[in-house]
Formats: sequence, C-alpha cells, structure tokens
Amino acid sequence: MHSAVSGRVVPLAEASHCVASYLHEMRLAIAGHNTSPLNAPINLTISGNGALPCAFPYTDFATASIASATLAIAGLAAGPAGEYGLADNAAIPAVNVDRRLASFWFQTSLRAQGWASPPMWDPIAGDYRAADGWIRLHTNAPHHRAAALSVLGVDADRDAVARVVATWQADALETAVVAQGGCAAAMRTLAQWDAHPQGEAVAREPLLHWETFDIGPAAGANRDIASWKPMRERPLSGIRVLDLTRILAGPTATRFLAGFGAQVLRIDPPGWDEPGTVPEVVLGKRCARLDLKQADGRATLETLLREADIVIHGYRPDALEHLGLGAARRRELNPMLIDVSLDAYGWQGPWQARRGFDSLVQMSAGIADAGMRAAGAQRPVPLPGQGIDYATGYLMAAAAVRALALRQSQRVGSTVRASLARTARLLVMHRTPEPAPSLLAAETPEDLSPRIEDTSWGPVRRVAAPMSVAGAPVDWALPAMALGTATPRWP
Repeated sequence: MHSAVSGRVVPLAEASHCVASYLHEMRLAIAGHNTSPLNAPINLTISGNGALPCAFPYTDFATASIASATLAIAGLAAGPAGEYGLADNAAIPAVNVDRRLASFWFQTSLRAQGWASPPMWDPIAGDYRAADGWIRLHTNAPHHRAAALSVLGVDADRDAVARVVATWQADALETAVVAQGGCAAAMRTLAQWDAHPQGEAVAREPLLHWETFDIGPAAGANRDIASWKPMRERPLSGIRVLDLTRILAGPTATRFLAGFGAQVLRIDPPGWDEPGTVPEVVLGKRCARLDLKQADGRATLETLLREADIVIHGYRPDALEHLGLGAARRRELNPMLIDVSLDAYGWQGPWQARRGFDSLVQMSAGIADAGMRAAGAQRPVPLPGQGIDYATGYLMAAAAVRALALRQSQRVGSTVRASLARTARLLVMHRTPEPAPSLLAAETPEDLSPRIEDTSWGPVRRVAAPMSVAGAPVDWALPAMALGTATPRWP
C-alpha cells in the first residue's frame, strides 16, 4: 500500500544521495566481518515525497534504516543463493520503502480511535537552562525522577526544578544526577562531543560489534535448527524471539521481526510500565512478567532462553551478569542463540555503562545544539522524533536476520552489539542540504491501514507499513496488548 501522495517509485540509484550513503554504511555494519552480502543484488525502490524539517536528513535516515532491515528479510526469503550474491535479480524479492510513511513511523505509528494516549513524558522531564547552558533531565521512570529531585533538593514541581537547575553548572549537575542513579545530559556542540573522551571512544567503534563462533556438537539439543527453512511468504515463521528490552530501540527491533512472522515474547519485571510508549511498540507480541530477583523467575527465563532462537536485550552491561545470566551462561544454556544487545553511550570509554535514552544522546552528541543553531532558536531543538532509537532498532533487527541466515547456512552463532551513540554518529555524517527538500504533506486518511486494531487500551489504526517485500506481506498477527497479559512460555 502506498499513501495517496506517495509520488513516483524510483530505484535506489535515483534516490537521495543521503539514503544511498546511509544504507551503504548500514549494510557494511550488518555484514560484519563478512562482506559477501554487499555483492548480492539489491532489488530496492523508494517511493514517496517530502521530508520532515530537520538539521539532518531525518527522513532519508528513516528510509535507509527501514530499508536495511527489509533487505535482510528479502535476502533470507531468497535463501542462501540470495544471501550470498549467487542469485540473479529475479530470485530476490522486490523491496519498496515509502519515505513518507517511514517519516511517520519514525514519530509514531499509532492513531487512537476514540481514546487518548497517555502523555509521552513525565511532567518533570525536559530541557532546563543551567547557569552556563542547557541540560535535559529524563524522569519518566519513578526512580530516575527521585534521583534528580534528590540532587536538586526540591519536590516534583517544574518551576521549583527550573529555579534550582539555573544555579548549577550543566556538567556538574549532569555528573551529580548520574552519580545518584538518575539520567541527565548537558547539551554539547558537535565539536565538543567529538573532543569529549566518550565521543572519541564512540568514534573508534564499529556501527555494530559482531562476534561469531561455531555452534558445535551441542547445538540442536533444544531445538532442531537444521530442519527450519524460511517460508517465502512468512520468512520468520517458527522463529522465537525473546524480548528483554525497554523503550524504544529494542522494542522497535522485535516489532519489526514480529511483522514478518516471528513469535515474540516480551518479558518485564513486576510493576514496570511505559504507558506512553507500550501501545506503540508491543504490536505483534505476547507480553509476560517475571521477577528475575527470585530464583523461580530466573529459572523460567533460563527455560525460555534454552528454547529461543534470538534474544534481544537492553540491560546495562553488568545487569544480567549480576543475575547469573551473563553472556557465558546464556551461551551455555543455548549454544545456537543469536544474542543482540543495546547500550546507550557505546561499549568503550568512560561512559560505556552510563544509563541513557535517545533524547539524552541527542543532547550529549551535539544534535540538539545543531538543531537549535539551524532553526535560529533559543533553546535545544531535537530531532522530529526518537529517530536514533528507531534507526538502532531497525539495525538490530537487520543484524538478527543476518545472524539467522548465518546460523542456518554456516552453522555459526552470533553476538551483536549496538549503541545509540554510535547510531547518532552515523546520522550526523550528513547535514540537510540547501535548499532543503520539500516538506512532508499533511497526513491523510489514505495514509492509514484500513484495519482496526483492538488493543488493551481501545481501538487504533496504524499508519500503513512503510516497507514491503514482494510475496511476503508485513502482517502483525497480534494486536498491541498490555504488559503482563500473557504467560511466560512459548506457545
């Protein structure tokens, strides 16, 4: 389905230079140490007109990110010949990405019908002017809000917070909030981030960290991987994905995988909720709860890991280790497991274990400052949506599909690591050219899928899927359901 104002369909060679450049870097990262997929033919077209206003080519970035994951699906559907460049173009399913619809999905896909979505942000969250610049406080989680308020010594009142923040140096407040277990980011310029020890560390990292290893003779004891073959019309049917992620990149990855047939089971701790984002990202998934601080919860998770094909997690690097579920234990439980993980500020450098979110990385890495300067504004100007999260999610999904193909064809397992900060570095390699491309036209009813999705919160319609694979329609078999509505077991 294309929206009413999709415009003409063009091959990649005629698409934006930025789309092609971003996509090339993403495909190199997805290939890892093995560049053979870059020799495979690309049967990709781009449709749609316009772009969201931004200091960076946000719509091009969205288009390339979604294309990277969808091309991985097409390669898997074509089998080993398509994956390794041995097939002709006719054997590779045609992929189309609609840049207009991609722009919407890089904001939000959900359109509530007759009810209102909860607010995305806690009342205290946001940007504040410090004594020497700007700082962002991320307080959506109650313990993060408590940490920030404890440092500032005020109650949960935005005006009171603003008055005290104005007396702090931004860097000093950032350091104090993080030391208290909270989340904050002082606004830096692009140049300041490049010169920062963490910015320098991120610059040295690959876009995706890959590690592959022989599965060995123990593989197959839990599931028969040799007999699984991708179905052309539903490429991920029969694949089990364990989702241990929170807002927003990881859930984007698993939502994409669910759209092509994967069985996705999301696990959350008791009491956890993300009211502003859960309806957006749990489409196609079953959602259960486990208390991993209890022995029976950990035992259940170990059972799920033994029977999974893919696990995607966004815990801080040492969190699973402390639970006795570190990388070595996961590999012991399931030698064939495809293990994809996410970190905020990168896997090396002084901030490698720092808590972070898309909006904070935008402040740290110079994106919000660049937006402010481009707009001639007096306060930080972020991206039009949580685009670093979304792009990282599609990269993770593409890597998971690529790892699945490697497992089936070469009998190797894979560990893949991504970070928001490194994805942000990819975004800023281009700036929006002058003159800027035409703006995205306003949304119309024709941009929406006709299906009414009966969610836990009420009926919704989604923006039509921005990607298509010939012969393998995107279809989310399950509506978005609240956290904890399923049992923690594989169907």
